[in-house]
Amino acid sequence: MIRHARKNELERVLEIYGIGRQFMRDHGNPDQWNTSYPGRATLEDDIEKEQLYVICDENDHPRAVFAFIHGEDPTYGYIEGGSWITDAPYGTIHRIASDGTTRGVLSRAVEYVKKQYDHIRIDTHEKNIPMQGAILKNGFEYRGVIYLEDGDPRWAYEYLEGTTNK
Repeated sequence: MIRHARKNELERVLEIYGIGRQFMRDHGNPDQWNTSYPGRATLEDDIEKEQLYVICDENDHPRAVFAFIHGEDPTYGYIEGGSWITDAPYGTIHRIASDGTTRGVLSRAVEYVKKQYDHIRIDTHEKNIPMQGAILKNGFEYRGVIYLEDGDPRWAYEYLEGTTNK
């Protein structure tokens, strides 16, 4: 089950992100998220805006988390070494992490988001090889490099229903 994260689940969400940070470090990606990203304030804001989602087990216990942002993402305004398929309205998946007990987390999030949007964007760090594979497996196409507000580069991907995304 996927649903909006609740304020009283913030500690669990922070725990899941901690596990996600360790997974990335263990798999050759120590640079994507620092020791406190995403921070409490970011997550509280996501919960308030109803853009933070949890993937729960059969007992409604959060096992994974992701942000789904409706509408334009300012960091996607400039893309280097490629281009977007279209400038049509889209949603963006950000900050996805799992506690390691649930497999196929990105696939589940993408399936959920596809019910709302046929145009989705996502990005990841160049060293996040497991996420790159999962993104491509879910029908996204690599489109180029975008830059975060702090200037860090990210590999950007796009899914558009009806294109040759396979």
